[in-house]
Amino acid sequence: MTLEEVFADDGLFAAAFPGYKLRVQQLEMAQAVADAIAEQGQLVAEAGTGTGKTFAYLVPALLSGGKVIVSTGTKTLQDQLFQRDIPTVRDVLKVPVTIALLKGRSNYVCHYHLERAKHEGRFLNKEDVVHLTKVERYAKTTQSGDKAACPGVPENAPIWGHVTSTRDNCLGQDCPNHQDCFVLKARKEAQEADVVVVNHHLFFADVWLRDEGAGELLPACNTVIFDEAHQLPEVASLFFGETVTSAQLVELARDARAEAIVVAKEFIQLPQAAEALEKSIKDLRLVFQSDSVRLPQHQLDTYPDFAVALAEVVERLKTVHALLAKQAERAEALEKCQQRAEALIAALTRWQSIDHEDAVHWVDVSSYGFMLHATPLNIADIFRKQLNFNPRAWIFASATLAVNGKFEHFKHELGLWDAKTALWDSPFDYKQQAALYVPPAMPDPNSPDYTRAVVDAAWPLLQLTQGHAFMLFTSLRAMREAHDLIVARLKDAKLDWPVFLQGQGSRTEILDNYRRAPNAVLVASQTFWEGIDVKGQQLSLVVIDKLPFAPPDDPVLSARIEQMKKAGRNAFIDYQLPYAAITLKQGAGRLIRDETDTGILMIADNRLVEKHYGKLVWNSLPPMYRTRELENVQRFFEVKRGKKKDE
Repeated sequence: MTLEEVFADDGLFAAAFPGYKLRVQQLEMAQAVADAIAEQGQLVAEAGTGTGKTFAYLVPALLSGGKVIVSTGTKTLQDQLFQRDIPTVRDVLKVPVTIALLKGRSNYVCHYHLERAKHEGRFLNKEDVVHLTKVERYAKTTQSGDKAACPGVPENAPIWGHVTSTRDNCLGQDCPNHQDCFVLKARKEAQEADVVVVNHHLFFADVWLRDEGAGELLPACNTVIFDEAHQLPEVASLFFGETVTSAQLVELARDARAEAIVVAKEFIQLPQAAEALEKSIKDLRLVFQSDSVRLPQHQLDTYPDFAVALAEVVERLKTVHALLAKQAERAEALEKCQQRAEALIAALTRWQSIDHEDAVHWVDVSSYGFMLHATPLNIADIFRKQLNFNPRAWIFASATLAVNGKFEHFKHELGLWDAKTALWDSPFDYKQQAALYVPPAMPDPNSPDYTRAVVDAAWPLLQLTQGHAFMLFTSLRAMREAHDLIVARLKDAKLDWPVFLQGQGSRTEILDNYRRAPNAVLVASQTFWEGIDVKGQQLSLVVIDKLPFAPPDDPVLSARIEQMKKAGRNAFIDYQLPYAAITLKQGAGRLIRDETDTGILMIADNRLVEKHYGKLVWNSLPPMYRTRELENVQRFFEVKRGKKKDE
């Protein structure tokens, strides 16, 4: 079966889907993927919105006859591929491939921890108890144990932390529920399947880093396809580094105490030591007064109590470890806790060291706790070594990988020097479908009244589109300020339009409510810049406040900039600008999702047109009708929507 027979105007897809039309870009991409699979090569492919890139890589992958791993950036796309896209393509091609969905272990109910949660009753409110009952009922009937399918319990409900396992607290083969384990069942299905759908986090944590069980997937695999591949550098940096979190430490303290109470009641030193460890963890968090701090290790001198508090945590942890060692033979769970304590002591000791030229050691503090990171500054060599370890095809696909038509930034990040590259523009007629508006006379993006000016400039457009807008901001502070300003504007105008704010519910909840509500306005930060699909007039306006440069005080970015300067490279041109361009393309891509969509994209940042570097970002955006005149935007929108009404 040839690709032409599948994609042609009178081919298999045409017979299966009414109204199907051949997209040359889709066929060309499918051919490029097929060639990469046949050659066991590397392909970096950007396919604009509307190309149909998912089917373009799935068709040659399913026809290849080998084992395929498809890795996605989000669980949403992962579920869509498993439940809809791959079965659809399989049925059209009539190929007998088996498909498995594999998620991280924290997505599956754990029988052991569910049972323990019932007996301990460590809950904060009645809702947790209600959710526990529903999870217990679900665990008895489900085949998969996937928390996403549990009726009546949201995926972000606190109860899941009590009834799922982590790599740290999983008992493995020593678990009394080993035979019924949902994680093991999912992994077994994945090992036996022809096509396995994972997400990037799982790919690196389990598949690549060979976590027990899932590491067997990669050696047997002929093709790896990364969809939403623009996220890979960030995810890979996280997993090639090392992180110790307050949550890990607290969980160890609580598990050690709980297990000791069950199997070593007379050994009161262990629960007491666990409580002392938990107190020291809280004391370390309290060193930082504010809700949010991100600092490299060498700047922690501004918090003189930090080193003392961290040393106290390590000492308390060593005490717990020593006590666990004395009791480890009494139960597998205690032995597992001892191993966890040992690993955490080693990781904290490594983090405290100052001999780390190739990584940045930094602390990330939030209202929930803290994370101590060691992040490698260059992952290209590590990544390339893995790529060349076994011959197989590697496909990197996204709607946003190139900057001004070139892939150097992405290839440099991952060491993909030998990869072939290809770029297919969107088949959408952007000049006819969308207007890009950069308002004139905006203040400097760093000025204190900038967010107010953004809302002022967007207000006439909000009135024009009657809401139906995404307002996307580069910081949470600006997002909240804009939300208050928009709510006040609507109140003054006596307009009862719903305004949704990121954080007031899960992303899925907010989107579902937005899609249903007339005249809706969504105010969000970068959580909503990608992976969101709202078609039709419900989304007619996207406003972006600034070019999305990574915050200059980010410890990893600062260290990378310093390293690039030492190597004689221009960090702004080689790293910061390409990052901003790719991120902006993602945000801009929310607007036109279908060939019948029309709308307005407003980017309020004058640097886009007034700075010499703005041209590179400008040229990376879709070829929309572009103007700086409000009247032109209004005329464009009225004509396009007028035409729709006439039709």
